Amino acid sequence: MSRTSKAEVLIVGGVPRVDLLPPEIYKERAAAVIRRRLLIGVFGVIAIMAVGTGASTVLALQAQGQLADEQARTSSLLAEQTKYVEVRSVQANVTLVQAAQQVGVSTEIDWKKYLDSVQATLPSTVYIDTVTLDFASPIFAYAQPTAPLQGARVGTVTFSAKSAVLPDVPTWLNALATLPGFADALPGSVTLDETTKIYTVEITMHVNDAAYAKRFTTAGK
Repeated sequence: MSRTSKAEVLIVGGVPRVDLLPPEIYKERAAAVIRRRLLIGVFGVIAIMAVGTGASTVLALQAQGQLADEQARTSSLLAEQTKYVEVRSVQANVTLVQAAQQVGVSTEIDWKKYLDSVQATLPSTVYIDTVTLDFASPIFAYAQPTAPLQGARVGTVTFSAKSAVLPDVPTWLNALATLPGFADALPGSVTLDETTKIYTVEITMHVNDAAYAKRFTTAGK
């Protein structure tokens, strides 16, 4: 028995169908479906773009509102600051004066107090007659020694001491060495006034920066 193809199968009792439409009709229908789908896609894209644009606009408006608030706050702060311009100016002047004070007295030595200390190291029979002072200033540095074994100095005290008895100069020098700021001391001439029987000793003493008064030095610095 031979086989028959599907196209050759005869269906008995089926509904008879005859397609009399030309192929162009089917093509037109397919094209219409494609156009509808394209239109739906285009409208969808337009809708998405509209939603995105609207969201962007809302975000931009919110950002502008926040910027306006910050600008208003900044203006308010600036207006408040203007109330304290004079205070800041006074503070700046105070700081400047304090700095000037520190510079101005940076080389200050309380010479009265220091000379009282010098007198206190001398025997009770000895008194200081004349004093010559030479010291540094905030502008000019003090000349330093060129000889070896001499320490740094910021000032020189040259004084004449008078004594009714023959002075023990080495002992005097050892006592002077206990003073704050003492750098070194050199004895000079020892003379006797034959009329008054009073001895005069010339002593040159150098002091270092430990003798500074430091009146305006800030605590902790």
